[in-house]
Amino acid sequence: MKKANYDPAQVKDLILQMMETELGGQQVYEMAISCALNEDLKSEWEEYLQETMTHQNVVQHLCDELGIDAKEETPSRAVVRHIGESLVAAMVLAKETGTPQAAELVACECVVHAETKDHSNWELLGMIAKAATGTKEGQVMQAAYETVEEDEDHHLFHTKGWCRELAIQSLGMPAVLPPPEEVKDVETAIGASRAQQQRDAMLGD
Repeated sequence: MKKANYDPAQVKDLILQMMETELGGQQVYEMAISCALNEDLKSEWEEYLQETMTHQNVVQHLCDELGIDAKEETPSRAVVRHIGESLVAAMVLAKETGTPQAAELVACECVVHAETKDHSNWELLGMIAKAATGTKEGQVMQAAYETVEEDEDHHLFHTKGWCRELAIQSLGMPAVLPPPEEVKDVETAIGASRAQQQRDAMLGD
């Protein structure tokens, strides 16, 4: 049996953080949807919400396969929960004290914060799975990673595009809505960068 060249305790901690991130992500999206004014954005987030709930099941299955109690509490998990609750509270504050347009932009910013952590979690799991190639644990982690990877790229890069364009619009400048990342259906960081570079040309369409 191949010896794992990673810290099993830290891997377990990461997976528990992943569980909490997906649970918190559900709350973030539910509140963000209530802030969305743009129907395309609202539809996008409704799709992401359903995918996030599917991701919860993927992490639960991962925990079951690895013998991890998905409900176990850890200090890092408490931090993740606190951040998620803070993002929801920020959106509530924006809705109560600002304009609907400002609340929509805050919601975008909060989703980007949440998805940056989520994307990082899955990226790290993919690295661990690669390091554990040839082991049962590695196979289980790789299967989970491959199930979710494309969704996570989509969530992060597309919402970053929405966030940028809504911020530009709030400044009174011409915005590309839906954003280039959405129009080009980008799935990678390189694709997102190329789409952003094309936004000036898209303004002239």
